[in-house]
Amino acid sequence: MAPNGVNGVAHDDEGIDYSDIEAKYQVQYDEGLDNILIVDGVPVIDKSKLEKLLQKIAKDFSRKGCPIKPENITVPWNDTNGKSKGYIFMEFKNADDASRALLAMNGHPFDAKHTFMITRFTDFERYLNMDETYHEPPPEEYKPKEHLRAWLADAQGRDQYATYRGDEVEVHWHGKPSQCEIAHSRVNWTDLYVSWSPMGTYMATLHRQGVRLWGGPSWEPQQRFAHPLVKLIDFSPNEQYLVTWSYDPIVVREGAEQGPQYFSPEDEGNNIAVWDIKTGHLLRTFPSVYPEGDEAKKQMQWPALKWSPDDKFVGRVTPGQQISVYELPGMHLQGKKSIKIEGVVDFEWRPLGDKDREEMDKENRAAANGAPAKQKKARENMLAYWTPEVQNQPARVSLMNFPSRELLRQKNLFNVTECKLYWQNQGDFLCVKVDRHTKTKKSIFCNLEIFRVREKDFPVEIVELKDTVTDFSWEPKGERFALVSSSDPNLGNPGPGITIKTDVSFYQLDRTKGDFKLLKTLPSRTSNTVRWSPRGRHVVLATVGSSSKSELEFWDLDFNTDETRREGAPWGSGIQHLGTADHYALTDAEWDPSGRYLATSASAWRHTLENGYAIWDFRGQELEKHILDRFKQFLWRPRPPTLLTKEQQRQIRRNLKEYSRVFDEEDALEESNVSAELIAHRKRLVDEWNAWRLRCKEQLAEDRRKRGKKAEPAKDKAAQEEEKEEIEVWVDEVIEQIEEEVVE
Repeated sequence: MAPNGVNGVAHDDEGIDYSDIEAKYQVQYDEGLDNILIVDGVPVIDKSKLEKLLQKIAKDFSRKGCPIKPENITVPWNDTNGKSKGYIFMEFKNADDASRALLAMNGHPFDAKHTFMITRFTDFERYLNMDETYHEPPPEEYKPKEHLRAWLADAQGRDQYATYRGDEVEVHWHGKPSQCEIAHSRVNWTDLYVSWSPMGTYMATLHRQGVRLWGGPSWEPQQRFAHPLVKLIDFSPNEQYLVTWSYDPIVVREGAEQGPQYFSPEDEGNNIAVWDIKTGHLLRTFPSVYPEGDEAKKQMQWPALKWSPDDKFVGRVTPGQQISVYELPGMHLQGKKSIKIEGVVDFEWRPLGDKDREEMDKENRAAANGAPAKQKKARENMLAYWTPEVQNQPARVSLMNFPSRELLRQKNLFNVTECKLYWQNQGDFLCVKVDRHTKTKKSIFCNLEIFRVREKDFPVEIVELKDTVTDFSWEPKGERFALVSSSDPNLGNPGPGITIKTDVSFYQLDRTKGDFKLLKTLPSRTSNTVRWSPRGRHVVLATVGSSSKSELEFWDLDFNTDETRREGAPWGSGIQHLGTADHYALTDAEWDPSGRYLATSASAWRHTLENGYAIWDFRGQELEKHILDRFKQFLWRPRPPTLLTKEQQRQIRRNLKEYSRVFDEEDALEESNVSAELIAHRKRLVDEWNAWRLRCKEQLAEDRRKRGKKAEPAKDKAAQEEEKEEIEVWVDEVIEQIEEEVVE
């Protein structure tokens, strides 16, 4: 055979064009530059600051799960002035790491003046050869998203609550008996427990892998946070951020997924994580901090991080040393330094009241309308902290503005064993419960140091008490507080079957004298818990966590409103006992957001005796009770603050009778519907009875005919009289109806 031939025929390939085949089957080789990123927005520096800049950039990328070494960063220089050009080249191990860094760090604020803008090195040629002809994109199909607060638009104005029993979580609608129903139910929805966000937007469930947030009418997953073996969670007040804690330190295994939503090697060993709820990104992690003192009694304080009411700052205390406050969303230490306070034990942020929110809304509306801003000092947050006695220094409570760190007021305290800080929810008052010891340190008594925060120079009122205070709570949006005190010798050593005797006292601010005055004391009680209605006025005294006593006392502090307003009326005459109830072995008591209903529950986490829950009205009348095995948790769904202005709320109160008339008509209609259903049910039963009697008569007549007797036997006069039916009708007549209008 001839070379290069078939069957002895030679071929010449030189004249054949293979360009079309080569173009069709051309192999696209990897350019090898996909692992390089260009980062713009870098500070312009000279060579003396190069090492520090590269270390800071590498640290920021590593914190977001994109580790890189300084030697893999190239900085272009301007030869004329010897400074950098404001951008850098970063070389990662592979294209996947580069993609992850692009996703995590593009738009990242490096500092107050510089923000990273990142592009791929290989994109430059594509941008240069881009076709600039505009092509209108095809319209995307609109898919409406579910509103996360859709439950607020319920036509009947019902509230919701969640229950956790066995492996099943249920969300219920609560209203009139005919309106109560299950809104959603799911098995194995959580591994530990459920929790509502502060405004009720999300429900959080805890799992081995982390936390999941749910919401909307169909309860679809909204966000997830990968914190393995999480045990505790805490939302920020405005639902922007979430804190998670696990007893097990963070471990990042080799090959674990990296990115802004996951832990990086830099987070290893920490227990606490801070997350952004909207993006799901991890912001920062911290180790657990335990108080100083006896190793056996050490217990971590929760929440470990405390939020300012506007979500702008979050703080954590290092016992005995400092308070560290971080600025959101960057989680950088505010002012680049902590507040050094020798011996500091605890601190609390001052809440924002309705007055503060109204002023903020006015300022925001004025700014939106373009009105010139008034020369006024910038609004600041306030925090209170306390320090114990150190050497010759007395204990001290301090008020501080933040972020200016201006000390507003300090109060020295002596012979102090322990302090507890209680802010009123409107931020008007701060109560410092001071447990003091006698000089011999054999006995303890209590004082209340109450700061009137909205008044000039922050005057302090002292309420002296002889007994130990076991519970303290402010009336929401009010000027009253309640406390539970006891001098029982068994108080420090409670045992099974031992009942601690307590006194419950109510105090109110006397505006004429400017001090807090005792309203009423209820002696010889067993109550250990005070629960105020969210609207104030009504209060429940409960004996929680006891197997021998389980009483509930319902009180109204403004029952005789007209009488208390009269001049010369006895102080505290408006307090009225409404009712007493009992829920055996209750472990929790919680008011609903409207303040009209109270829920009590007995959780299987505490004991296994008659677990379940009950719902009561504000007078102590039981509305429903459910005894459920393996019942664990009951939680009312919170409501966000009202969108109505003060004037709109006053208008509604003035026209309350008109609204009441509409509600009365709805109640009457519902009652008539219930009556109609009841009458129809009774009629059906009567018809079934008559049909059965007729069948029996026919069967009897047939049997008589078979025996050769008459189908219908002769009836005597007495029998005919016995067949007569007597129908008795009950008529309800309303003799008198009294309508009481409650003015807040």
